Amino acid sequence: MKILVRLPNWLGDAVMSTAFVKAVRQLYPQARIDVIIKKELSGITAFIPTLGKIHSFSKQEYKGLNGVYRFGKTLRPEKYDLFFCLPNSLSSAVMGWATGAKKRVGFGKEGRFFLLSSSYKKPGNVQRTDEYISLLEQFSGKKITERSVKLEVKGTRRHDDLVIVNFNSEAISRRMPLDKGKQLIDTLTNTFKTAKFIVVGSTKEKNYVDELLTGAANNNRLENYAGKTSLEGLCSLMASAKAVLTTDSGPAHLANAIGVPAIVLFGAGNEQNTAPYNKQFLTILRAGKLECEPCVRNTCKLYGIPKCMQLIDQLEIINALSSYLNYA
Repeated sequence: MKILVRLPNWLGDAVMSTAFVKAVRQLYPQARIDVIIKKELSGITAFIPTLGKIHSFSKQEYKGLNGVYRFGKTLRPEKYDLFFCLPNSLSSAVMGWATGAKKRVGFGKEGRFFLLSSSYKKPGNVQRTDEYISLLEQFSGKKITERSVKLEVKGTRRHDDLVIVNFNSEAISRRMPLDKGKQLIDTLTNTFKTAKFIVVGSTKEKNYVDELLTGAANNNRLENYAGKTSLEGLCSLMASAKAVLTTDSGPAHLANAIGVPAIVLFGAGNEQNTAPYNKQFLTILRAGKLECEPCVRNTCKLYGIPKCMQLIDQLEIINALSSYLNYA
């Protein structure tokens, strides 16, 4: 049997979908499991075991519904028996239909049920990982009991004095306000006097990180890696750290899947749905002082800046990080 899985388009969601891929492997141990993944995220597939072919999809190269159809059609020679569509978009269902897969399975969202041979109801208010696995359970009629989100990063040595810091997010409402971030960076280096801190970010987040570290105290123990790592490099870097301090973002899920202790700071976004899945070595911090928490907006309409992030207690962050740095 040949199975094709269309992975989600966001880094965090793609990481959480590794549990789905593992569950498919459990149900179909002899099958070849190939995946379609957004080109920018394809680096993480190196850390997902037992995958077959990796089909990287570029929205710039294949634009619009016509583009996704053309891309899907290029996969017809593979003659897939089964296509699982994890994104909820119409375009991803069009892509699956174009592959010619015998069975196409997904949630019946955005009126796309006619493109799927089997469409199911998306469960409400569940963690994203469980949402994906529910699709497999509804299709197969079998209960999936073993669930784990995991990326396997090998050959990396962990450093007891290294902390990775990520204050970025795609959504402004989940990004650490600049002034608060500057205060936190100084508090961290003043409190943990032997630790080294590496601040990460994508190329488009470099300006924010540069400004964040401008004038920082103890800059001899601070390194700016924004725009300097590939996705594969970021995974290896995280695997070498003692702990990761991060906003609710893709890197939070990377750390959690790799098995590195993570402190995740929540502003907008609902941790019941999108927090990292593995509970061991995970600390979720939220201020919880505003009536509007949590919201799901990408920008804060009430305060201009994400005040929910600004109100997170620094002492709680320090205590949480201290517990991980002191853990044997």
